[in-house]
Amino acid sequence: MATIQDIADRLGVSKGTVSKALNGAPDISETLQKTILETAVEMGYTRIRRKDSRKLCILTENLEYQEPHQFGYEIILGFRQMAEPAGYLVEIVDVSERLQKSVPYDVFMMKHDYPGAFVLGFSLSDPWMKDFETARTPAVLYDNYIMTNPRMAYVGIDNNEGMELTVSRLKALGHRRIGYLSGALGSHIMQVRHSAFFHAMRQNGLKADPALTGSSYYITQCLEKQLPRLLEQGATAIVCSHDLLANAVMVQCQQLGLRVPADISVTGFDDLPMCAYTSPPLTTVRQERIQLGKSGYYALDSLMNGVAIGTLLLHARLMERGSAGAVRKKGEGAV
Repeated sequence: MATIQDIADRLGVSKGTVSKALNGAPDISETLQKTILETAVEMGYTRIRRKDSRKLCILTENLEYQEPHQFGYEIILGFRQMAEPAGYLVEIVDVSERLQKSVPYDVFMMKHDYPGAFVLGFSLSDPWMKDFETARTPAVLYDNYIMTNPRMAYVGIDNNEGMELTVSRLKALGHRRIGYLSGALGSHIMQVRHSAFFHAMRQNGLKADPALTGSSYYITQCLEKQLPRLLEQGATAIVCSHDLLANAVMVQCQQLGLRVPADISVTGFDDLPMCAYTSPPLTTVRQERIQLGKSGYYALDSLMNGVAIGTLLLHARLMERGSAGAVRKKGEGAV
């Protein structure tokens, strides 16, 4: 392992200068500090942390978490419920693309004395996603996957299991023409759920017809362009990649004069708090978000102790409510 003296020798500065830069001393210029931090990371330097500096960070982007009804709230709560009794201070850092472009992940972590991170809400195009491939500082990514780096772990639910539960239930209700609507496929989890849907259809002996699927970055585009096409092709049920889209699909179908679930069944994914109160209440796949947060800490603690956890998936659970029903038999009219 590289030492402070090794870093000083490499850069031709004093050991004291390196020490000051690593500890954020104000009398070291920003440019020199950046050079020293980047060199320390490159040389594999690991800071020996003081007992009074035990802290972890949760890095968030594009995630709402401040209020109990927001998706990220319980995930962060679960992480804190494990980390804080273990003696860690948990700091939440909202990360912008600009920040990621201005400083490498490892350098950011060393600068702020974070030994590990729980990463929420990142997209595949985020600059630090590339950094994670070779990063030395442990990180656990929710719903994102980094291959071959033993310091990275992925936690989430088993999306294949979730789609299997959904499709098999719709099949039991008599549905054969099942459509799928998704958010944009630019995120790892949207790609996973898209593939999981086709796999679940095949597992249930149903035709996985690409013409009965659609995706868009904007919910309005799904409603205006994709949904009418699926309805015209005779879909009797529509599986949605997330709950906000599923609720919007139900509302749009009702505005078109269709009854949910008598004329069209709709299911979601995630079980947001609103799902029990939509009209009708939404059948969806539940993510146990507090357990996901606790799993995030468990995986991160393991990584920081040299246990190279790769993937940790929780079981999915189908929450059956009023938005999915039996296929109406031919000849049955509206009530």
